[in-house]
Amino acid sequence: MQDRVKELRRVPASELRANPKNWRRHPPAQQAALRGVLEDIGFADAVIARETPDGLELIDGHLRQEVMGDQPVPVLIVDVTEEEADKMLLTYDPLAMMAHADQDQLLNLLHDTQFADKAVNDMLEALANGERLPMPDLTEPVDGDDRLAGSLSARFLVPPFSVLDARQGYWQERKRSWLALGIESEITRIGAIGRNRQLLASSSGVDFYIQKRAIENIKKRTLTTAEFQEEYFIEDKSYDKGTSIFDPVLCELAYRWFSPPTGSILDPFAGGSVRGIVAAYLGRKYTGIDLRPEQVTANQEQAQTIVPDNMPTWIVGDSRTAIPTEEYDLIFSCPPYYDLEQYSDDDADLSNASDYDSFILGYRQIIQTSVDRLRPDSFACFVVGDIRDNHGIYRNFVGDTVDAFQDAGANLYNEAILVTAVGSLPIRVGRQFEAGRKFGKTHQNVLIFYKGNPDRIRERLGEVDVSDALSLFEVDDV
Repeated sequence: MQDRVKELRRVPASELRANPKNWRRHPPAQQAALRGVLEDIGFADAVIARETPDGLELIDGHLRQEVMGDQPVPVLIVDVTEEEADKMLLTYDPLAMMAHADQDQLLNLLHDTQFADKAVNDMLEALANGERLPMPDLTEPVDGDDRLAGSLSARFLVPPFSVLDARQGYWQERKRSWLALGIESEITRIGAIGRNRQLLASSSGVDFYIQKRAIENIKKRTLTTAEFQEEYFIEDKSYDKGTSIFDPVLCELAYRWFSPPTGSILDPFAGGSVRGIVAAYLGRKYTGIDLRPEQVTANQEQAQTIVPDNMPTWIVGDSRTAIPTEEYDLIFSCPPYYDLEQYSDDDADLSNASDYDSFILGYRQIIQTSVDRLRPDSFACFVVGDIRDNHGIYRNFVGDTVDAFQDAGANLYNEAILVTAVGSLPIRVGRQFEAGRKFGKTHQNVLIFYKGNPDRIRERLGEVDVSDALSLFEVDDV
């Protein structure tokens, strides 16, 4: 085997020439993740290049070169022919991808290693949990304003299919953009749950790594794994007892697809700040009802920072009696799942109902009042999931929701499955399935109802407008 290394040199990244035969494509999410790694640990390995009449031409390291701009990078210069360089270009990534992960070793390493950049941690957690990272769509451009052109995404932001996949890179990138505004709905949902420990839940359930980072953010210090497990982590059945952070991308889709551009939104089960802030940021008028004064106060404080010119309205009260008498253009909410989560000790809280029948009775009353406030020829959207009784049998909560809306005067018009991140589910599902043959649940049901004549939808809502989607989060230079 010949030694082809000529020298190691530091060269400004902009002076390196991309290989015109490079077959790898690097979507924005991957670029963001690498930036996070480089900010945390800097360069620990060199890119590989060969000398050509046109300058140094890359063989390996195109993504690193892309994100470094004019900064110097270490370059390993090798003495190879063009044919040999092609072979290196062709095989480096595929050979690396043939490796198998030692799951236990990877999870143990993740316990004690955290990157400052959330994109990096999300990527590593996905890999550790057995997820496949999304491959970029090579049939569409990825740079500039044309990256959405000529596709369903260009017209609707996300393809309007009956399966909405929140695990996809484009979805996660959009979600990070929303959260970068400063939305921190999760901090308002800390409370005494389970073993009277403070619990911070996540969109993927009570995930160990997300919990740990979140508690560290609140405590303003790093926790050891042992300290976190001893003081804060809730395990076993408490995995199913956590509150959830609502997905801002789903909010955006509901508002853009099912309400007029300056429409009014009614949310009878408001919870955290996400749905209100996203609505206001998109120019809608939002009214949310929640029983907890502390929740409403926290929501208002966040909104004052992010959307001070279009403040959402949060009302403290019971939606059975507190919904204003005005009309709304869209109902959008995520109801409590009976006793799966406990939000407060208030007797008026449906999650504290004495039995499921009592819960459904109050639930139907709120839906009826909400639909009564909905303007004719308007949509309602509830995000729900089925729940099990004490014997593990599904209660048909999804069906009960459909019945309640239809009895209130809004017919089921669309239904979709929202596929969510698996989080820590791969760690738990083996025991769960072996013990009771229960699937690991990685989806929610998105139920869309319509009140009125569907023939008037186009006249009422017009074209779906996502023309500002690419520039929505840009900040003007001051």
